[in-house]
Amino acid sequence: MTTENLEPILQKYPRASRDILIPILQEVQHANGFLSRDAVIRIGRHLSLPASKIYGVATFYNQFRFQAPGMYHIQVCRGTACHVKGSARLLETLMRTLKIEPGRTTRDRLFSLETVACMGACALSPVMCINGKFHAKVSSAKALKLLEACRLQEARIATA
Repeated sequence: MTTENLEPILQKYPRASRDILIPILQEVQHANGFLSRDAVIRIGRHLSLPASKIYGVATFYNQFRFQAPGMYHIQVCRGTACHVKGSARLLETLMRTLKIEPGRTTRDRLFSLETVACMGACALSPVMCINGKFHAKVSSAKALKLLEACRLQEARIATA
């Protein structure tokens, strides 16, 4: 998202102050998938706040990303029920296989990985979500099969 593309969002808040920062960040991330460095600087100018303050607020909340998500955005629940049922092993498998940490995107931009506090599906733990689709009782083996299915889907699209 270029800073010009931010203008329609910022124009909704002509005399905005610090109290409207989170809704602006949410709209920008929704439109772009993440908060770019340029967007943070432009928002700061609009609100008369230093970029460091914008980053301070955005990094406090785990809903904000500073990297573009991958084509397949993976969320791993780390809530209590999922933790007890093995989400730490699941996360470790994904990190090792994708060679990324949570909050990062693979070099080929195919996958991004995120941890979330709770997805509200405790009875189905451990839970993993890919692009909004929930997967229940995910073992490490099942996670690897899901990754492979995503890769096969991309291969089909590329050859079509």
